[in-house]
Amino acid sequence: MDVFEELVRLRRMGQKCALATIVDARGSIPSYQTAKLLVREDGSILGTIGGGCVEAEVWNTAREVLHTGKPKCLSFNLGEDAAYDNSLICGGQFEVLVEPILPQPRAFIFGAGHISKSLSKVASLAGFAVVVIDDRETFACRERFPEAEEVVAGEYEQVFPKLAVNDTSYLIIVTRGHRDDLRVLRWAVTTPARYVAMIGSRRKVLSIVQGLESEGIPHEAFERVHAPMGLEIGAVTPEEIAVSVLAEMIAVRRNAASSWRELSKSVFAGERSKALLK
Repeated sequence: MDVFEELVRLRRMGQKCALATIVDARGSIPSYQTAKLLVREDGSILGTIGGGCVEAEVWNTAREVLHTGKPKCLSFNLGEDAAYDNSLICGGQFEVLVEPILPQPRAFIFGAGHISKSLSKVASLAGFAVVVIDDRETFACRERFPEAEEVVAGEYEQVFPKLAVNDTSYLIIVTRGHRDDLRVLRWAVTTPARYVAMIGSRRKVLSIVQGLESEGIPHEAFERVHAPMGLEIGAVTPEEIAVSVLAEMIAVRRNAASSWRELSKSVFAGERSKALLK
């Protein structure tokens, strides 16, 4: 299997990997400049940069890079380092760049109404792969969402198992009513998604959360939910709401910590919840 083909396949599946490339070589080395080694999240590899202890060190660095998300450059001098096995003592020097390859973030939009139409457009422009899901075929159609990567029509509970949700996924709940919002949120809080957001007033959000808590879902499961969704910019129209939600998604994607993120969670805090219900 070709390294680049596998890299693309992993990205489409929403999986991270690390790519190690020999970027500079002088003298005799056990491989060649531009040789590549791909390290998957599970530690398995594809390709080679020469094997032996050098490759083992690069593998360890790749695991570190997958965790930190930051590239790293390694230098090897095979003529001086007697610690490497004999097959690698070639007398040359080379450098290896180990870089993280992150998957394209995927936005799963539940509901195919007016806000979803605008959000699908701006999210696609911002680099998100968009998947729109609705239980109405007349709404969940390619004509309404030409820029989306995928449009799915079907009962939500039947669609959930088919969605490849991971820690690079963004779940946005904008269905046509409270009942459907509850159905999606019940499932969403059990996923490893990086971002979960739901439309609605604070009172509506608390009502839905309390209903799910009565089913036995722990209060802590909702602390990472952004609801009401979006940054508070005074948005009114579907287009403005889409912009506010996308801004929040970008802030989460870029780890932009600020006070508004804590405020978005505080709606689920005990004392604030009681105050809002008065």
